[in-house]
Amino acid sequence: MRLLATVRSSRLLPATPHEDNSGSHYRFRADRWYGGIATADVVGCGLLCKFCWVSESILERPDSSGQFLAPVEAAQKLLRVAISRRLLQMRLSGGESTIGRLHLLSVLSETEEQRRFRFILETNGILLGADPSYCSELTAFRCLHVRVSLKGSCEDEFEGLTGANGEGFKQQLEALRNLRDVGVSCHPAVMSSFSTERDICQLRGRISKIEHKLANEMELEELIRYPRVERRLQRLRLTPNVSHDPRNVPERLI
Repeated sequence: MRLLATVRSSRLLPATPHEDNSGSHYRFRADRWYGGIATADVVGCGLLCKFCWVSESILERPDSSGQFLAPVEAAQKLLRVAISRRLLQMRLSGGESTIGRLHLLSVLSETEEQRRFRFILETNGILLGADPSYCSELTAFRCLHVRVSLKGSCEDEFEGLTGANGEGFKQQLEALRNLRDVGVSCHPAVMSSFSTERDICQLRGRISKIEHKLANEMELEELIRYPRVERRLQRLRLTPNVSHDPRNVPERLI
């Protein structure tokens, strides 16, 4: 059982020729989530979530996927999407953007100058939980909101859904504590499709010990059955308690 997918993570940013703060992206797009948002999909993650919607080709070959871009290039592409579609929000998604720390901080710096946009950082939070100084660096960005995506409701679920050691789940919760301690806007989201109501209630109790407000704001994420997700779950013989057709996602989840 892996503590984290450290071997995979080490392949995400090769030592050469990308020793600067460039980062790998495979797509820039407008999407419906959060009421409409410009999205940059990044390459690479330290986890192998069984419900992940990213294609196998990108998950399994991160070092040969996407294109390395300087932060200013990535920010400009995001801004073009946002402006052309009249969107007031932007995000990084698709992979774990906190792995490329310098790139992420530089992209945030570039977009922070455009005060009219809200930036949503989607992350599993593990690196933010492991290093409080990372959260402190995020305090420089007043337009930032962090969505910490919990992979299940407890350590055992985390292990079953990601294949990583359950200690990683504690780091996810610690990320919420670290972000709260330095005053960075954040909220938890939990993949709840494999949990019981009791599991969710117990998780809410754990989060309330960090801060009641965070527990009250916990977002319940439910599985969307994209074709590749269905194939993966069937292969792994994993059945969600709740799921949705991508053509009929409830408004409360968008």
